[in-house]
Amino acid sequence: MSELSELYVVTGAGPVGWTVAEQLAEAGHAVRLLTRSGSGPDHRRVEKLAVDASDAALLGAAFAGAKAVFHCIHGSAYSAEAWQRELPQAEQAVMAAAGREGSVVVFPESLYSYSEPERPMTEEGPRKAQGGKRGIRTALLRARAASATDTVSVVAADFFGPRVRGAHAGERMVRPVLAGKPLQVIGNADKPHSFTYVPDLAAAMIRGAQDPAAWNKVWHAPTGPALSQRQIAAAFAVAAGVRAPRMAAVPGWAVRMAAIFAPAMQEIAEMLYQFERPFVMDSRASEAALGLRPTPLDEAAAATVAWWGDQEQ
Repeated sequence: MSELSELYVVTGAGPVGWTVAEQLAEAGHAVRLLTRSGSGPDHRRVEKLAVDASDAALLGAAFAGAKAVFHCIHGSAYSAEAWQRELPQAEQAVMAAAGREGSVVVFPESLYSYSEPERPMTEEGPRKAQGGKRGIRTALLRARAASATDTVSVVAADFFGPRVRGAHAGERMVRPVLAGKPLQVIGNADKPHSFTYVPDLAAAMIRGAQDPAAWNKVWHAPTGPALSQRQIAAAFAVAAGVRAPRMAAVPGWAVRMAAIFAPAMQEIAEMLYQFERPFVMDSRASEAALGLRPTPLDEAAAATVAWWGDQEQ
């Protein structure tokens, strides 16, 4: 096959997997998208298969001929218990099957494992966080580094963009902005916090897959200057042509108090450190190495608002 007709496999059709599949297909590549439901973008170059990518027995045939596998599946619940039960085993199965095919595996990754988040986080920063969801991410990165299969991990900050729903700058922020309603956030509304536009993450993952010099490393997705929660909400408001929302912040002590009685709040309370003080990711080294730049905020906010507008029709 020519370079422009190579086959890539994507597991999962959440905002990351969907966007990776779309970008690959638009670039002229063949895409095999694996989800339990057979969902995904309707595109003539995307073959959608109903396959449970956590089932090792099914992966050999599904990965056959793939130059790279983009593993974009996360836990069934936002909890350390679900992640520990599901993610390590699934990643090992994917890496083993991909390795037999000679395919590199590309993972989207978070900032959870970074053990010195009080300073701007770079690719060379320590990733030794322990306990809970943070420790699970640390262990996953360690397992990828130890694998005989080539891997690429591309770190993103909190997501925003089309198809992003369950995120701090997702549905619970954009919908109130568009509706002209007050907005409630956690922590401090005015501390700098990095946000990554999902199409920029997808582009970095694809670039990493295509360059063997980028393999077996951790990269940062192109991410613009850190914004406060108030600032990114205001960017959405400008893009929508509406007034910036009134914003109230739920202080950390209140979230921690609620976590005593609500297990789901415990998972949020664990991550409060990201919103009570500056939480900044620096992607300049990766941008230079991969030849990418973050999408300008006004353009990214406009695309996000446009997608949500389509959902309301």
